Amino acid sequence: MESSVRELACEARLNLQRLPDYMDSITDRLQSFEADASHDGQRIDFRFAFGGASFDMERLVMRANAADRDGLARIKDLLATAVQVYARDENPEIVWTGDLSSETSLAQFREMTVTDVRDLTAHMRRIRFAGEDLSRFAKFGGMHIRMLFPTKDVPDPLWPVLGASGLPVWPADDRRPVARVYTIRSLDVTKGIIDVDFLVHPGESVGSTWVMQATPGMRLGIMGPVGRPVRQAGWYVMGADETGLPALARMLETLPAATKGVAFVEIADEGEKQAIDNATGIELHWLTRDGVPAGEDNRLANAVRSVTWPQGGSGFGWFAAEAAAAKVVREYWRGTLSLGRDETLAAAYWRRGAAGLMAG
Repeated sequence: MESSVRELACEARLNLQRLPDYMDSITDRLQSFEADASHDGQRIDFRFAFGGASFDMERLVMRANAADRDGLARIKDLLATAVQVYARDENPEIVWTGDLSSETSLAQFREMTVTDVRDLTAHMRRIRFAGEDLSRFAKFGGMHIRMLFPTKDVPDPLWPVLGASGLPVWPADDRRPVARVYTIRSLDVTKGIIDVDFLVHPGESVGSTWVMQATPGMRLGIMGPVGRPVRQAGWYVMGADETGLPALARMLETLPAATKGVAFVEIADEGEKQAIDNATGIELHWLTRDGVPAGEDNRLANAVRSVTWPQGGSGFGWFAAEAAAAKVVREYWRGTLSLGRDETLAAAYWRRGAAGLMAG
């Protein structure tokens, strides 16, 4: 008996004269989100676990299809973002037509309420948030969320809505929340709660300022999940400083028990160690700076580069820390070891002297 459920589908015409010039970059980006690509003449098709997409370079049309609203919204977001990133010189105008094209509510947005605040260490604070229908945050392989903070200047922000492009439309600056990306440390869809670990540090960090004042009942917005999935592998080498620690800890607690490898975490001192329920065979090593300022210690990058990758089998390198260290590791993995994007992820979670990026 055939299913009566019709797949959702939409399309957008692209007034891009140089679309073929961008397609290698767009394809590479979409494949990093675990899409399989295939060519059929002037058309490239992509198959995700949650739907499909295509680019028709002769007719200048991109299409998206999925079984449900979350999947369709995710694919529209991935396609529109890729086009805006690589075709920005042509100032692309993206307007989707078809299923759900008249929606204005963001599938990836939720308003969340603080329910609990506790300190893990002197500089790491865990906050529990409650919200409705969090199932999409367990989908797509992304571990991170964009957190939308009220501030002293904008204490009562307006939340973004869905634009015709499939991307968020933000309010004017005087009502716009400040967005920063953080890791979901743990998620319980059934109970409708997420935990987020915040690094508390001096300076003008929006996230750190907000978290120091956080009390049960306070609200903020989240969007996501964001970030590309970490490829499944049998062996990993991992490295993180305090900003990448929540993501590394979550992986150690959720990867298959048979997973092998080695992980290094850089922290200020012994007092910043925290309990991690490591469910894998990955060896965890703590590196303490002991007075050396964050971002000025080379031991984390050196430790990660010292690891010998296994011969054969599936390996993956994951690194999340200060920008200069991430660059050193990325250049070593990509340049010296000739490892591809499908085998490595070296991310700058913060940059010395700059606010923003991943963890504020």
